[in-house]
Amino acid sequence: MKKLYLLLIVALCAIPISFAQSSKSVSILGDSYSTFEGYIPPGNAGWYTTVPYHDTDVTSVTQTWWHRFIKESGYRLCVNNSFGGSTICHTGYNQEDYSDRSFIARMDNLGCPDILFIYGATNDSWANVPLGAYKYAGWTKEELYQFRPAMAYLLSHITERYINVDIYFLLNADLKPEIKEAVNTVCAHYNVPCIELTGLDLKSGHPSVKGMQQIYEQIKGRMDK
Repeated sequence: MKKLYLLLIVALCAIPISFAQSSKSVSILGDSYSTFEGYIPPGNAGWYTTVPYHDTDVTSVTQTWWHRFIKESGYRLCVNNSFGGSTICHTGYNQEDYSDRSFIARMDNLGCPDILFIYGATNDSWANVPLGAYKYAGWTKEELYQFRPAMAYLLSHITERYINVDIYFLLNADLKPEIKEAVNTVCAHYNVPCIELTGLDLKSGHPSVKGMQQIYEQIKGRMDK
């Protein structure tokens, strides 16, 4: 009887562990499009808040594209390392040094996800950062201030660091053609699916509630295929 009791306790204890293991986790490496107050690391600039100080109708985290995706898919959030205004390369607006906030500066701080979304290149396009040349190894510090080599460095590092993780790059519509071409070229080189988003509803250049829903639907539609 005592042995049977112990086996029952072990079986009951294993239930929540098994459930936790079956629930996939999601991390995001992004810019302002993926922020929400209280859900990004302290010190990261945001855009979306419960009391908006920008022109937006997004006032709840449940309205964001990533929260909708995680909830509807039955997943859980691992890390949302998004930083408003950040670029992939180290060059920012007005040619300022963004090496403290760039995507490649934050790419090691994403936890241990099963799915990783990289939603970027928008600010690189808007800030007119230098393009540089395609390069897939031996990057210099100076080259990481240019978009093409920084993009390659990002995906090279992420695909090596986050082993057996499903990685997706999310690419906005209406970016400079050379930025979009570079993203697609580098993603193809590293076999990272690039989901190109279209027709998003925006307020002040950022997704509205409708735009967030459109992002979610386009991501889900692509992944379901």
